[in-house]
Parts: sequence; structure tokens; C-alpha cells
Amino acid sequence: MNPIIFIFILIIPAIAQMSVSISYGKYKQIKNTKNLTGFDVARKILDQNGLEEMYIVETKGNLTDHYDPNKKVVRLSTHVFHESSIAAMAIAAHECGHALQDKEGYLYLKVRSIIFPIVNFATSFSYFLIFLGILSESFNLIWTGILCVGTGLIFQLITLPVEINASKRAKTAIQKLNLAKEFEQNNIKKMLGCAASTYVAGVLSSALELLRLVLQFQSRDK
Repeated sequence: MNPIIFIFILIIPAIAQMSVSISYGKYKQIKNTKNLTGFDVARKILDQNGLEEMYIVETKGNLTDHYDPNKKVVRLSTHVFHESSIAAMAIAAHECGHALQDKEGYLYLKVRSIIFPIVNFATSFSYFLIFLGILSESFNLIWTGILCVGTGLIFQLITLPVEINASKRAKTAIQKLNLAKEFEQNNIKKMLGCAASTYVAGVLSSALELLRLVLQFQSRDK
């Protein structure tokens, strides 16, 4: 049973990531009809929502776009920042969706920000505790490590509605500001849908990993 679960843990995120890469590769080649770069889109959305003073900066890498809630900055990767593709429009609008969540005090975003340091610490030491528990034959340490792994699943579950809501805000903003034509909005929806699938995959993968560990050590702890 465990080998099958392990295979699914590897396959599910890989398929989701492949889907995003294919979708991104497709829509980064299609120019939007209004010739708006990701920066232009982000600036229009932020300005329309009373965030005129928020900075939009270029960041290195591919698909490294994110909203920084600590510095209140929207960071866009080089392609998204400079290019006027459907992909750039979708990604820039999505990151602005997070900025709007922050402005409005969106509950799940606030909870995620609060628990992130705790989850980061717990997951960093989780497998070390499990390994140490195996060496010392201490099931208390093993189950503590598994509990730490479980915090990662909790974080993923909280992240999912944050990302889905940001995409919803992105689509609404693009439509409200008339930044794209109807057929482009459908492509943007597909792009954002593929991106959301990676977070669903993350939840499934984390849940399966937790199940694998529980099944593996439950039979020994008797």
C-alpha cells in the first residue's frame, strides 16, 4: 500500500506542474489585444482599488511572481513585468488579488501569515524528529515528527482558498476595468485554473504523505 501512495505523492504534483508549464508556455506566446504588460495591468488594478502608492517591482526567475505582505510590494518576474501576453496579464492580476486581500484583511490570508513561521519551523524539523525517533526507538518522537508534517497539510488547506480567491478577484478586476476582450477572459480563466490545480495537488500530496507516514508507523507502534 505504501509504495502506491508514494508513487501518487510524486505523480500528482508533477502532473499539475506540467499542466501549468504547458499552459504558461502557450499563453505567454499570445499577445493581449490592448498591448498591456503585466506591470500595466498591475498598476491599473492597484490604482483602481486605492493602492496607488504600492510598488510593483521586477524579480528574477521564471514564475517567481508573488505579493510580499510584509513590504506591501507586488513582485513580478521578468516576462510578466515587461511582456504584454495573456499569461502576463493573468499572473499580474492574480498577484494584485493578494494585495487586495491584504488591504481588506481577508481572513485566510491573515491566518496563513500568522502560522507561516510556526509551520516553517515545524516542517523543517519533522523528518529529523522521525529519523531520530527511529534511531532511538522512541515512538513519541516519531509521532511528534508526523504531527509536524501535519502542520504542512494545514498550511496547504489554508493556502488553497487564498489562491482561489485571489484568482477570482483577478478575473473580476480584469472584467471590471475592461482590460481584456471576452475570448481573452476565457483564456485568462484557463490559465488561472491551471495555476490553481497546483495548490489542489499540493493539498492531495501533503495528505497522502501524512497518510503514508501514519500507516507506516501505526503497524510498528503496537
